[in-house]
Order: sequence, then structure tokens, then C-alpha cells
Amino acid sequence: MSRTKVIPIPVMGRTAINAYLLLGRRPVIVDAGTPGSGQKIYDRITEHGVDPRDVSLIVITHGHIDHFGSAAELHRLTGAPVAGHVADLGPYRTGRVREPYLPTGPMGRLMDRSKDLHAQAEPLEPDVLIRGETRLDEFGIAARIMPTPGHTAGSISVLTDDGDLVAGDLVANSFMGLIPGKPANPPFHDDPQRNLTSLREMLALNPTRLHVGHGAPLEPDRVRRWADRELDRLARLEAAGRIAIRAKNTI
Repeated sequence: MSRTKVIPIPVMGRTAINAYLLLGRRPVIVDAGTPGSGQKIYDRITEHGVDPRDVSLIVITHGHIDHFGSAAELHRLTGAPVAGHVADLGPYRTGRVREPYLPTGPMGRLMDRSKDLHAQAEPLEPDVLIRGETRLDEFGIAARIMPTPGHTAGSISVLTDDGDLVAGDLVANSFMGLIPGKPANPPFHDDPQRNLTSLREMLALNPTRLHVGHGAPLEPDRVRRWADRELDRLARLEAAGRIAIRAKNTI
């Protein structure tokens, strides 16, 4: 199968919130931005010379409103099925994020005050339920969906056979992309330690680049160094009893 090309689709700002277009034998969309972003994503795809009606699949990396907010709209516009992990079915079916958000730092505490993060998206029922590692060859790209829980229980990433990791909120650029190329936590994690384990597992697969939901692509070696520091930081917080972890969600 031919090489899979990864194209960022800006949803907010230049890189503040990203969706992605994956091009192989057929196009696949990863993530759907905030509510009301469906037409913008549709138009951006068209600008890249792709007929949105050819899209074979819409993959949602997790159940936060800035990633699944326009999934139902994009499904109607393109006719493509939507794939999401079974552990995040609650947010998808209700259109509401599991709350409370658990901030990773000052940025998260500030953003938690925004009414937009607590809004309701249009509910959807995923057509393709992800429970484990899933190949995407039947949808026209040489890639696989990888469960990467921690940010949410149902977080997933897409790893192409060429080594590009479309990582959702597994890691981000500092200050929501304002400092490009500098790895950082996104504003929220349900379980920071489990998320870091997922990130280190993906890094062990030697990806060539990490394409994230917030900010520019990240270089793996720089992310590895950051992850080592983050491991030490979380260990200190755990020892001090200062890490809050959401109880395991059930559907």
C-alpha cells in the first residue's frame, strides 16, 4: 500500500486545535474539532483536492468536545462512518464530556472556567467501535488505531506504517501550541500516570513524528526527554499525595 500522508487541518487558530486528513488509497479524517466546525473541516479538505464524499472513515481520538464536537455534522456532510473507542461511548452518546475536568496545571484551571468546554455537542453513535488495536487497511490507509488510555479512558491514536503517530491529546505543545515544538501536557488528563504510560508505549514503537491535537508536530527524541522528566515529576507528586485520578469509568 502507498505511503500515508498526514495533513493538518486547523480548526482554531494556526495550530491551537487540529484535525487531520490522512491520505492513502482513500482519505481518512482524524478528529472533528469543536461544535460548528464540520463545514470548515469539509472546506479545508476540499482545498487539498479531496472530494469529502470519498472519505472512508472519521476517527475520533477521544471524548472531549474539541475533538468530537462536529463528528455528527461531518458524518452527515461526508457520509463516512465514525470510529470511537467503547470506553468513551458515554460522551459520544450524550454529547457531554465526563466532568469534572482534571487540570494538569494553571492553563487547565484557567480553561476550566470557559463555558465552551462545558457546552453540549450533538450526540452521535459511533459506527465502528474500537476495543483494541485495529488495522485500517480496509479504509484505504496503511495504519492502525492504537488504544492510548489516560487522557480519557477511551483515548486512541493512529500510527501509520510509515511511523507517523496522530496522537490526539497524548501530548501537546506548550500553552496549547503557542510555543511550537516544546512538548507539554494538554490542559487536562483523567489519569496522568496512565497517559504517560501510553505515551511511553507509543514512543517505544519508534514513531518518526507525533502529530498532536494542539500545536505543531513534535520530534520523538524531544518528547522522550520530556517524558523522562514527567515521569520523575509525577513520582514526586504521587509521593506527596497530590495526584488526582478519576475513578475508572464504566459505560
